[in-house]
Amino acid sequence: MKEAAIRMKDVSLTLGEGASSVHVLKGVSLEVASGEATGIIGPSGSGKSTLLMVLAGLEHVDSGEVWIAGQRIDGRSEDEIAAFRGRSVGIVFQSFHLIPNMTALENVAVPLELAGHPDPFGVAARELAAVGLSERITHYPGELSGGEQQRVAIARALAPEPKLLIADEPTGNLDQATGKQIADLLFHKAEERGMTLVLVTHDPSLAARCTRQIAMRSGRIESAPELAAVSA
Repeated sequence: MKEAAIRMKDVSLTLGEGASSVHVLKGVSLEVASGEATGIIGPSGSGKSTLLMVLAGLEHVDSGEVWIAGQRIDGRSEDEIAAFRGRSVGIVFQSFHLIPNMTALENVAVPLELAGHPDPFGVAARELAAVGLSERITHYPGELSGGEQQRVAIARALAPEPKLLIADEPTGNLDQATGKQIADLLFHKAEERGMTLVLVTHDPSLAARCTRQIAMRSGRIESAPELAAVSA
């Protein structure tokens, strides 16, 4: 049995206050094995993206336990979580989130510089080469296609060599052919480096490429025979 890369126990989270508050996650429990690729599916508003934000330490839970790579992250300070995320979690968003006035090389180097890496630009150049962008390192995001921007975002997520790679609708802003290329790259890099991959998608064919699929609805993980080792 592989070590659990993710362990969530009875996690609940409410966003907003008063009459506008929304109970987004409702007693979610989940285990994901190290090196496993997990696809999270479900309708809009079911809590999928919020679940990813909890795993990344970008949302604080109201109750429950969140363990990533053997470390409990709920209840930690912002600085502690930020330091942990910088070492252990890579994030790829649908909208890329690149810094527009920085080159591809500079964008990828940012998390390495923040972590005090001795050679951030050398590592950034190698990561960009690994995603097929060695000829585009001096280009700014506005000079790159959507697929190229997403490759830069993937290189940035991979640069710190995280244990966990999180992707939120990583192909959602791309055409079908480019989306497939990006999906191929994500799965290849996760397998090549032995990373745990968790992705949210509305695309059933993308979810089907994962080792397992988890369905969410109304803030809960739905029970299904194929969802082994998952409890709601």
